Amino acid sequence: MQLSAEEEATVPDDTTRWTVSVSKETDIAVRSFLAQRGMKKGDLSKFIEDAVKWRVLDQTVAEARGKFADLPSDEVEAMVDEAVTSVRQARKPRASKAG
Repeated sequence: MQLSAEEEATVPDDTTRWTVSVSKETDIAVRSFLAQRGMKKGDLSKFIEDAVKWRVLDQTVAEARGKFADLPSDEVEAMVDEAVTSVRQARKPRASKAG
């Protein structure tokens, strides 16, 4: 798919161009899905990027769950609580000492 000069100008500098191959069935299904929702041809890239992000997250969560599968759930919950508390404390604004 070739972009026009106008479309090319709207592509952010921080993007990477991919060439991907999908089945004709997948192509039709995705384009129909996007068209039914009023999306344009350029929205395909955003759709793919969102799908990839969700898939990476899904795989990462599944991997993490697998690594903790042998631990009791209360132990995992305590570890998560400890990590959340640590991050929240690190993000709290520090009181200024001016006065």
